[in-house]
Amino acid sequence: MTGKFYVTTAIVYANAQPHIGFAYEVIGTDVLARYQRSLGRTVFFLSGMDEHSVNVERRAVSLKKTPQEYCDEMADSYRSVFARLKISNDGFIRTTSQEHHRAAREIVEAISRKGDIYPGQYRGWYCTSCETFLQQKDLVGNRCPVHKTEPEWVEEKNYFFALSKYRDRVLRHIEENPGFIEPEIRKNEVVNILKSGLNDISISRSSGWGIPFPLDGKQVVYVWFDALINYLSGVGYAGDKEKFEKFWPADVHVIGKDITRFHCIIWPAILMSVGLPLPGKIFGHGFVNISGTKISKTAGNIVDPVALEEKYGVDALRYFLMREIPFGADGDYSEEIFVNRFNADLANDLGNLLSRVMKMAEMYCQSQVPASAGKPDKPADDLCKAGAGIFQTYDKAMAELRFNEALVMTWGFINRVNVYVDHSAPWSLAKSGRKEELDSVIYNCLESLRIIALLIRPFMPETSDEIESQIGWKEYGRSFKERQTSWGLLKPGLKIKKGRLLFPRIEGGR
Repeated sequence: MTGKFYVTTAIVYANAQPHIGFAYEVIGTDVLARYQRSLGRTVFFLSGMDEHSVNVERRAVSLKKTPQEYCDEMADSYRSVFARLKISNDGFIRTTSQEHHRAAREIVEAISRKGDIYPGQYRGWYCTSCETFLQQKDLVGNRCPVHKTEPEWVEEKNYFFALSKYRDRVLRHIEENPGFIEPEIRKNEVVNILKSGLNDISISRSSGWGIPFPLDGKQVVYVWFDALINYLSGVGYAGDKEKFEKFWPADVHVIGKDITRFHCIIWPAILMSVGLPLPGKIFGHGFVNISGTKISKTAGNIVDPVALEEKYGVDALRYFLMREIPFGADGDYSEEIFVNRFNADLANDLGNLLSRVMKMAEMYCQSQVPASAGKPDKPADDLCKAGAGIFQTYDKAMAELRFNEALVMTWGFINRVNVYVDHSAPWSLAKSGRKEELDSVIYNCLESLRIIALLIRPFMPETSDEIESQIGWKEYGRSFKERQTSWGLLKPGLKIKKGRLLFPRIEGGR
């Protein structure tokens, strides 16, 4: 499979250090990007940082820094976290960059030429925490429904985007393209908003830290309007025509479910006004909660993903988040759940399988891949068919961002291999001198490990590398053709070498 694949995360807010919810989004997007690369596609994976806002300016002032100095430090911090989490992004866009400023100005000017921007007076509520204009009907107990804080009443002259003009076109696009918004619950929410009617939106502020508004030097571009344009500026809009034409439109925007209104209503309307194609899919993932409560600084329940990576390893963190929490739904984190999942799935199932297969291959096969000889019995035949056939259902789950289901399938196969080892009892075959049968069993186990390494590669790249290194497969590469071919690619005679224990069991867990 060839062609391009352009995937994005939401750009992260620069006013705080990353938490586990942020890690969940970028790891999930990274899994999708790595998977698409394995199919032979040319992938561009964009993430970045949202730097223009009242909150960022206030945070910088509190630290006695300029907003730019503060944002530069935060950008370095986030890049460091990306590296720690093994995020394979191809681009990191910053909204303070010249290419982004240029793109934002050009988009505003293009919309203005279309007649979709006009001056007006804004009167209404504004939540500074989420930088969102709110109507009275949006409030819950006179508070922001997301941050539970009282919004500010704002009255000022702004420039407005004629969003209401595009309501019918956006609604029609959603109805004619069933996969445009996923999961279905997010689509239904957006459709209900559209059907209830839209108001035009303010796209400028009278002052503050931001991009100067092209039509009025005394105003700055509203942060959310500015932020959405990163998906264009990050692939060369207004700067690299060849790159932009290669990758736009985006195939998937991965975002949190709390910002679907901006991405599924305002963003399509902006693109329609400018005359650009719409993205293929907008996927609104759920939240990582702590005991059912949304993570927030106010609640004091922030979990540091870097601390978890340091304590348990990056692949354990990546596995837990993708296995425990379905990507379209909310899920809970606790250290107890993490440790139990670590011990059961990683230490007992995968780690123990690799360790005992490698030990037997060293003991019985002189540290090399043996030949698989003779006609397989039914357990061996069933294992071969399972190994050759798993990719079809796995691929479908991965393409649909059902990452936890892909891992459930993978661990189903791992458990099948463990059962096969117990049933075949290589130690008994060795004791009774049944060398041909023993070689076949060891070969089947090693070939199963090769397939397992491929299946976990998007999720656990370091672990996949380690398995391939131990079974001697690394030198043969991982092309799309190899990935999809049938059972039996591991060549007899390859040197194997038992390596480190993958996931030592954590004491105190189940």
